[in-house]
Amino acid sequence: MKTNLICRKLYTLLKVQYSNMLEYRMEIALWAISGVIPFFMLNIWTNNGLNESINISDVMLSRYFLCAFFVRQFSVVWVVFSFEEDSLMGRVSPYLIQPLNPFFRYFAQHLAEQITRFPFAIIIAFFFFMFNQESIWIPSLGVLFLSTISTFLSFLIQFLIQSIIACLCFWTEKASSIERLLFIPTLFLSGLLAPVVTFPEYVKYWIYLTPFPYLIDFPANLLSGNATNVSGGFIMQIFWILLLFPVFKIIWSKGTKKYTAMGS
Repeated sequence: MKTNLICRKLYTLLKVQYSNMLEYRMEIALWAISGVIPFFMLNIWTNNGLNESINISDVMLSRYFLCAFFVRQFSVVWVVFSFEEDSLMGRVSPYLIQPLNPFFRYFAQHLAEQITRFPFAIIIAFFFFMFNQESIWIPSLGVLFLSTISTFLSFLIQFLIQSIIACLCFWTEKASSIERLLFIPTLFLSGLLAPVVTFPEYVKYWIYLTPFPYLIDFPANLLSGNATNVSGGFIMQIFWILLLFPVFKIIWSKGTKKYTAMGS
């Protein structure tokens, strides 16, 4: 019963947040366009013949970066900035007395934004195929299903990481600065700039022990049809979710107690 109640509340929040996001369609379109970093990296790789050193064809590399674009579109998270603003503006206090954890509100907000962003991502992909017709392919339903799940798990990992950082707002006013530091390894190790397979062997071993390659590289390889360890990738994604969620609950509990003490 409790699970059903939470699901109904989340569904209601999702409808409300989707209605709000529709008012910012043009802004969301600009956000979608701003996520074209993978296409710039594709141009760098193909024009300099770098893919020859890793034995990946131009077509497969094009598909990889297109899929990296899609994964990034539907796994991007900004909860730390929203929570930091709400904390500074005093909006967290009324959220805390509500029966639902405030992060469910941010979670619904992200899902609504992703739904609103979807048509713009499709349009960008359409123009990509116009200029790269040799890269056109249709993933099987099984691959599409698995890649959708892996992309959602990628989103959950990033949401939990940022939620943990956001909880630091109970101790500092600039938790977003910590997130910006984390963005650096995320940018280089997630597969957004280059497939992780291009890294030296001794470096890859350590990278695969971190959550970063399971944010972009694994879902993108899965969707594009490039070789990847499917079962190993899902196991690591679930592992990081199960590891991060208790950490978030602990920090949230300690943070709210401190917040209450400060306000008493």
